[in-house]
Amino acid sequence: MHLTQVLASIAAVVALNLHAEAPVALDTAPAEFQTLAREYRLDGIVEAVNRTTVSAQTQGQVEAILFDVEDFVEKDMIVARLRDTEHRARVAQAAADLKSASARLEQTREEYNRILGLFEKRNVSESAMDQARADLESAQAALEASTARLEQAQEQLEYTQIRAPYSGIVTQRHIEVGEIASPGQQVMSGISLDQLRVVVDVPQSVIPPIRDGASARIHLGPEEVILSQRTTIFPFADLGSNTFTVRLDLPEGTKGLFPGMFVKTSFEVGSKEELMVPAVAVVTRSEVTGIYVVDEDGTIRFRQIRVGRGVDGKLVVLAGLSEGETVALDPIAAGALLRARLNATDQAMGADNG
Repeated sequence: MHLTQVLASIAAVVALNLHAEAPVALDTAPAEFQTLAREYRLDGIVEAVNRTTVSAQTQGQVEAILFDVEDFVEKDMIVARLRDTEHRARVAQAAADLKSASARLEQTREEYNRILGLFEKRNVSESAMDQARADLESAQAALEASTARLEQAQEQLEYTQIRAPYSGIVTQRHIEVGEIASPGQQVMSGISLDQLRVVVDVPQSVIPPIRDGASARIHLGPEEVILSQRTTIFPFADLGSNTFTVRLDLPEGTKGLFPGMFVKTSFEVGSKEELMVPAVAVVTRSEVTGIYVVDEDGTIRFRQIRVGRGVDGKLVVLAGLSEGETVALDPIAAGALLRARLNATDQAMGADNG
């Protein structure tokens, strides 16, 4: 059925003023004004809080790349390996140097104690005592230096195993097996889906109520709304658009959202009286939205209306209905009753014409 035909049918029904011979029970409710939060709606973009590019921290040939794009990686898992032959050799050499320095310190300490005993008995000169003390300090310093070199060599060896800083998904590989990685060279990029946020460009006129603590919501669907855990306002505006960047942190573990997605956001910037009706009373015929209005005398009319947002099982009526008018809560029953009365009227008119 074409839209013009639908509208013509509705107009015919609206023009009809029928009275019930006997009242029929219909569940009804009045159209009433309610105080609702006045919302300012804007589009936002989802982004990951944790976005990281892992880089090499030591030099070496890439021996293995263990993950690829779209792979999930747990925190601290090895994502790539560098050839570690030279690093292991450095660790072994540093360990040997440390062992030698430790032995030298032990010998020097024994010699120091021997000289100290003789010095206390005045059997050696003060210069000999000073030399023994200097030798001991030198041996201690050599041991500390050897320890530091071993720790550094072990750290460089550990860097040949490149690990994920957090659990997430690989988004890009920057290096291939066989290439020589240098310190600072990018190896792999990734994001975490555990912590997400929405970035919105907000006009400067809306910023004051947000600074005053206005609640911010993220709309995932007609009925699914998430309250922002934290709202962060950048301290400067864009010179071209006069908008402020606002970040809305989502609850940890939010599902169904991915970085780069567009979402609807709303900021509560005041309150407003809105005409409301139960959502179950509203019907849609083709491209026409309407409602069954029940007059005090039982007359039923189908009224075309324009609706807005839904709140707690009710819809805002933007046009087509007035406060206090009564609407049928069961559109199917109301429609059936209206058709029955139409048929009865047609039959009565046919009998009169006969």
